[in-house]
Amino acid sequence: MTDSQPPEVSPDSQDVSENPSGDSPETSPPADPTPERILIKRDVHTRLDSYLQQRLKGISRSRVKKMIEADMVKVNDKKPKPSTMIRRGDVLEISLPAPAVRTIEPEPVPIQVLYEEDGFLVLNKQAGILVHPARNHLSGTLINGLAYRFQQKVQAEGLTFVPHQTRGFKKNKRGEVEGLSDVGAAEFRPGIIHRLDKNTTGVLVVAKQEASHWAIAKQFEHRKTIKAYLAVVHGNFDEPGSVVEQPIGKHPTVHEAYCVRQGHLSKDAVSIYRVREQYEGYSLVEVELRTGRTHQIRVHLSYCGHPIVGDIMYGGEPVGEPEILNPPMAAGARRFLNYARKKDEGKLLEATSAAREDMIIAHPSLHAALLGFAHPDTQEPMRFTAPLHEPMATLVRKLREHRRPDAIVAENGTWIDLEQAVPQ
Repeated sequence: MTDSQPPEVSPDSQDVSENPSGDSPETSPPADPTPERILIKRDVHTRLDSYLQQRLKGISRSRVKKMIEADMVKVNDKKPKPSTMIRRGDVLEISLPAPAVRTIEPEPVPIQVLYEEDGFLVLNKQAGILVHPARNHLSGTLINGLAYRFQQKVQAEGLTFVPHQTRGFKKNKRGEVEGLSDVGAAEFRPGIIHRLDKNTTGVLVVAKQEASHWAIAKQFEHRKTIKAYLAVVHGNFDEPGSVVEQPIGKHPTVHEAYCVRQGHLSKDAVSIYRVREQYEGYSLVEVELRTGRTHQIRVHLSYCGHPIVGDIMYGGEPVGEPEILNPPMAAGARRFLNYARKKDEGKLLEATSAAREDMIIAHPSLHAALLGFAHPDTQEPMRFTAPLHEPMATLVRKLREHRRPDAIVAENGTWIDLEQAVPQ
């Protein structure tokens, strides 16, 4: 659940180049580098090398430095230094080398849109889908699905769809329509402001324009957003809620896992949980994030002795029909344990669960139910509630048949409207 950090450079420049050929540099690179000219419209308060690293997609800072030293970059028709400060009115001229062809291909990945306007759209992400391509997962992601969605829209309007490319400059030519912000394109994540884990469902905002991307990303950076999740956890509570303020870092022995730990290898993390409903052996909790560390909710709840149902890595158990009637003792149910299953053990449990016909859920029962932020243009507060996806919705419905009517629940301070998030 890591929140993305906005680029270090403000969106205050504009392309002033002309390319008579109309060819995209990714698909038809010229024999010689074509100079690109950028007019700086406002003071960006940053060095030339830092600015170009953010502006040029897919080019490292060391490569930028070499380009400057090789006289491939000019500022106001003069050869600059990497440390040259960029100011309002400066004109940069960059001669780009021929880029590699790397595109994000459109694919019919299912997408549920909660809200959309010119600058951004808000989605209700399903389980089992990566947000953007990474490593060996270059297809089947949310970004591929968005590319497909925009492709269908553009082609329906009789225009030409241009797939997102991960290097070079953004081109705004007549007839070429791009659906997502170019910010983050170098990492195969155009438009992505924040992320959810593969199997975490719920509300996600994606930028369609760079100005909206920057404005919303800054709210995440300065923790001005409201993020509230719903999780079904093992066990019951004697208090309506609590604050978990424990630093999180990489697990010392289990690869890809995180844990509560002290020292310079960890980062501060704060979660607030509130008990919304209690059942026999299980509870539905609302978790408000004050920070956005990787696996933060999963680690904090497991550390409290209430691992998330289906969260095999952190000691949660898959749940089927028999487990509803006879709740198991979860492996991570001891407080302050920092439990994490080893990879081989986790794969075996996943395989066993997949073979069961009565299985309800075998991935973390975690749903990003609510996201609030200020509109990037009007600053008006906006809140979006995402209804539960299957199979978590079925899990909650079945558990409600075993509700503990006299159990302690949070009466005040909650964010999520359960009637919207968990329809009857």
